[in-house]
Amino acid sequence: MSKLHVFDHPLIQHKLTYIRDKETGTKEFRELIDEVASLMAFEITRDLSTEDVEVETPVGMAKSKVISGKKLGLVPILRAGLGMVDGILKLIPAAKVGHIGLYRDPETLMPVEYYVKLPTDIEEREFIVIDPMLATGGSAVEAINSLKKRGAKNMKLMCLVGAPEGVEVVQEAHPDVDIYLAALDVKLNEKGYIVPGLGDAGDRLFGTK
Repeated sequence: MSKLHVFDHPLIQHKLTYIRDKETGTKEFRELIDEVASLMAFEITRDLSTEDVEVETPVGMAKSKVISGKKLGLVPILRAGLGMVDGILKLIPAAKVGHIGLYRDPETLMPVEYYVKLPTDIEEREFIVIDPMLATGGSAVEAINSLKKRGAKNMKLMCLVGAPEGVEVVQEAHPDVDIYLAALDVKLNEKGYIVPGLGDAGDRLFGTK
């Protein structure tokens, strides 16, 4: 079974409070999402492998470390996932960015893939799938399905806020994909929104209704 990681870092929790606040406007909401994404990226990359190198400082030679191993890829789920990408790229500027677009079929209510554009070297990369909300889990499962059927072998799922129902769905469908959240909330309501959540992340990021 995949592991669930909920970050309790004080800076993440502090900023998440203002992200949740319904009085927070679009500009500030966008900036806070960007900042929390950077902080979460710092935590999610803690297990990256490193190798020893030598560099010459102004004073002498130093044994130091650089990141080695798999290349990284970021895959935001359109459209709300876009709001977290720049914050991660500030820490990992060499990461390639792919995109997966999904919409919900009005009759079946299941996510349907409408757009996929990924780096060509999929099998060599470790991917971070990004979406602010992990609600029913349907979109996350379908996005991971899209990556796997194109050859991706190593993935993590990164969301701001998740519901227990969504976590369970992803863990059952993809037990090899660890989940990283800033908060695990109480439940989903009858409309499929996370409670207490933060509303519709896409609308709040882009100023739409």
